Amino acid sequence: MAETEAEIRARKERERDELYALDISGVEWHCAPGTEEHEERVEIAYLPGGAVAMRSSLDHDTVLRYTEAEWRAFVLGARDGEFDLEPAPHNGGAAAE
Repeated sequence: MAETEAEIRARKERERDELYALDISGVEWHCAPGTEEHEERVEIAYLPGGAVAMRSSLDHDTVLRYTEAEWRAFVLGARDGEFDLEPAPHNGGAAAE
């Protein structure tokens, strides 16, 4: 039997609450290879159940957490170009000339 919209919403809320209740004080944070310690960068930590935590190297207090399904959807979208920046003045586009 398929879940109703209300059941899906309740399940996702439970998953989020459980994810944010995890103690992540001892996790190992990873960043892209080749970045320097003083550079601003995104850091991720792998959590139980395939979940992932993400933070800025400059703001360790703000940590976003993603379920395995959310992280998989993000990574696949990024690989597919879903989040590619459109050329614009602030990121080196033609209007910046």
